[in-house]
Amino acid sequence: MLGYDTPAVYTAASGGLLGRPPTAYRNPDLTRHVGSLQRWFCGLLTRRVQEPPRSREVEPGMPEDVRELAGWVAAGVPAAGVPAAAVLRDTDPGTAMWAWGEDQHARFWARRMLHETLVHRVDPERAVGGEPDVDPVLAADGVDEFLVNLPYAGVFAPGVTKLRGDGETLAFRCTGGDGASGGEWRVRPAPDGFRLLPRTGGDTASEPDTAAVHGRAEDLLLLLYGRRSYQEPAFAVSGDATVLDRWFAHTAF
Repeated sequence: MLGYDTPAVYTAASGGLLGRPPTAYRNPDLTRHVGSLQRWFCGLLTRRVQEPPRSREVEPGMPEDVRELAGWVAAGVPAAGVPAAAVLRDTDPGTAMWAWGEDQHARFWARRMLHETLVHRVDPERAVGGEPDVDPVLAADGVDEFLVNLPYAGVFAPGVTKLRGDGETLAFRCTGGDGASGGEWRVRPAPDGFRLLPRTGGDTASEPDTAAVHGRAEDLLLLLYGRRSYQEPAFAVSGDATVLDRWFAHTAF
């Protein structure tokens, strides 16, 4: 999927885009952002870093001519001379290494890069009025990846560290007749932070939700990334809207 989504970012971002896509990266800045980020991820993977890097500075070798950006993104890591997807294929996902999230293995970066690129591929497609094609099972994994790692994101998203509550329960549930239907994630904001609750393994939760959002997996993914609003018709919402407002005010990347 990364091999598809990476060039698709440039294709969509260069297709007559006017104004700003939802990410606020203007064309061709979106392509530069994705290419630079993938180089940073791949640099961490190839070095198998064991501790947090001192900076996120990379030598991107970025071309000045926007017409060369597509080739620049496809070329991947300058030192290795291979695309990002090839770096991932050649890396044992079980290799122990530093990651900012929960999973301290190389697979964290593969999963993170996949969903980061996916969302940025969708951005320009939506900005020009398109209806992005997102695999629902992949989108559900993106929802899971986001929520599992969100408690650790305060290092670059300070608002996350200020997310508090009084023990409410907020649920995100997948609907639709696809492979992702029935997926559920429940989070609990508390006075000392928030956490993702373990799955019950049953059809219903053991306690009622304070608020809940139901929608297709691909819509939930974009909602969590701040590309959509829970007030849109794509979602069915129940419960206390102030819990939702507080959540989204503090979880933007």
